[in-house]
Amino acid sequence: MKPSTQSDYPTKLKCIAVDDEPFALEMIADDIQKVPYLELVNTFSSPFEAWELINSGQIDLVFLDIQMPTLTGTQFLRSLIQPPMVIFTTAYQQYAMEGYDLNVIDYLLKPIPFDRFLRATNKAYELYTLRHKEVAETTAPEVDYVVINADYKKIKLFYQDILFVEGLKDYVKIFTVNDNKPILTRSNLKAMEGKLPAQFFCRVHNSYIVSLQKITAFQKSKIEIGRVEVPVGSRFLPAFEEIYQGQLR
Repeated sequence: MKPSTQSDYPTKLKCIAVDDEPFALEMIADDIQKVPYLELVNTFSSPFEAWELINSGQIDLVFLDIQMPTLTGTQFLRSLIQPPMVIFTTAYQQYAMEGYDLNVIDYLLKPIPFDRFLRATNKAYELYTLRHKEVAETTAPEVDYVVINADYKKIKLFYQDILFVEGLKDYVKIFTVNDNKPILTRSNLKAMEGKLPAQFFCRVHNSYIVSLQKITAFQKSKIEIGRVEVPVGSRFLPAFEEIYQGQLR
């Protein structure tokens, strides 16, 4: 396994460390700077000093001591409305259960061996990556078009404009709403089928894919799309009937 380099981590976790002991704070800061996917933003000797920065939403991960004067790390964490990821760093074992109740990433006992520190930060990075992947998947705009190569250029075809597709060995003809002449592109029907969403299009013949929304009539052996008749192959008929009838309900 090759060692990780900074280029392996396009996104760094923005971190702070909070500890009332200067030597412990220095050690945590030093360890953070050794990890390529962590970025040390600042260090604080009191949770009150860190409060504004944490609540700004700019921090991904906090290394937080527990036993501090005036306000403990657990009390501070409970006071945050939307806390970032937290790794407790403490010399006391008795807060471990409370830490897990607070859903912290890990609980590190001082003095902290670097390999143990690294395991904890790996957990944080994996969770961060997973969360951002889920957000990206749920917020990414839904694609409603396919891009094809035709006439020496790339053409964007919106799904709603496609009537049906006819396969011709190494080429396909795409019939659209706005053009009397089909668009010819070098491809095959199987490849084109893979590019078109199954909720809108259906393979009905060895040589044809149709837009389900553009069907105006259907008989056992043919589909009508406006004035055009498209044959239905016996091999494709059962699956097509199930899909089409489902859309009519």
